[in-house]
Amino acid sequence: MIPKRDFGTTRIEALFTPEILDLQIDVSQVESYKEQRRRFILKRLELQTKIMLIVGLTLTAFFVWVNQQPHGKLYALKIGLVIEFFILICWLLCQTKLGHRYPHLIFLSLSWAVTCVVQIYTAILFDFVEPFTNIWNLMFITQATLIPVLWRTHLISQIGTIVSYLGLYLIYRPQFRHPLYFYVENGIYFFWTALICVFSVYLYEQLKKQEFRSRQELEIAQKQSEKLILNILPQVIAEQLKQQPTTIADSFLEVTVLFADIVGFTELSSHTSPPQLVELLNEIFCLFDELAELHGIEKIKTIGDAYMAVAGLPNHRSDHAIAIANMALDMQQAVARFNQEQNQSFRIRIGISTGPVVAGVIGLKKFAYDLWGDTVNTASRMESHGIPGCIQVCEASYHLLKENYLLQERGLIEVKGKGEMNTYLLLRAKFNNQ
Repeated sequence: MIPKRDFGTTRIEALFTPEILDLQIDVSQVESYKEQRRRFILKRLELQTKIMLIVGLTLTAFFVWVNQQPHGKLYALKIGLVIEFFILICWLLCQTKLGHRYPHLIFLSLSWAVTCVVQIYTAILFDFVEPFTNIWNLMFITQATLIPVLWRTHLISQIGTIVSYLGLYLIYRPQFRHPLYFYVENGIYFFWTALICVFSVYLYEQLKKQEFRSRQELEIAQKQSEKLILNILPQVIAEQLKQQPTTIADSFLEVTVLFADIVGFTELSSHTSPPQLVELLNEIFCLFDELAELHGIEKIKTIGDAYMAVAGLPNHRSDHAIAIANMALDMQQAVARFNQEQNQSFRIRIGISTGPVVAGVIGLKKFAYDLWGDTVNTASRMESHGIPGCIQVCEASYHLLKENYLLQERGLIEVKGKGEMNTYLLLRAKFNNQ
């Protein structure tokens, strides 16, 4: 049994691991919803205070106008000014840090400023304790319409209004002409108004939570799709396909292509179970992927136990040959460490070639970014005609690397489809430039 190496989270695992599986158990997303709701409440509270200021002015003006007695006009004016004063205080609180942090407290303050304060004020000044159920209902309907969230806060505001009134009733003991009929009639109206308001707010808030969850799931799906695309295609190519889903083929005058093959992997497959074989291959290729990312190299594909990468595209870089050489040397070291840790004896053949290529995406389905051209064929031949455990480069690559690396001339070799070619073996860097 091959011991399993712990790589942490590989790129493949990270690709298919959802960032958020359930919003109910993800604290950051729950907090995000709370923050969104808090901003919504604050904006609506500012709107409500402005509306209530206008409503208060119109009602005050009306009652001052209809009252014929001077004391009646004064009464209406005082009540109106008290209401306007408390509404203005609530509007000012919306502009403060306290209001931004605790908008639900402003909500309750605004509600009770219109319901409880007026009742208390009229009871103290005029010994008048008749419930202003019309004002209560107007306030609760207004808040349920403008601020249809936090149904518990709506319920608290309604209960607070009733408790405040009951306290005044017990203190002043008012006498009504038909007390039972009066309280039953007003109680029924108030009960159903309050119940409908709270229930409608509850339903709306459930809808908003579902909408938030759906939007978050859509964003997660989009991010995962984007991540998947970027693991298949270079970012530049992915953006081109989004804007214009047609064949993409770009010419590059000079890039460096790398092919690597695991020596003896075919023989290993004959006496190793497929799951173990895939596990080994995945661990080795994950190491190569990390090196490609480290050196800024574009992985093109894997074919069986062969690995293909390129430097110098889709974004041009002048040090493409150096980047590939550094990666090739690091690949040798990575395989050596892997063998030591896993008690294996793998060797890799690496072939490198420099020259022009055409790169792009063709076809309509199962997009893949690929390379074409003689440079690709030469790199493949450098690998297949190479020496196990060595890095073989063509003459074009040699001229770009000879100043910074030690290379050994291998001489002329017969290359399938190419004839005789002069090749070199990359040994190591002359300087510490990796």
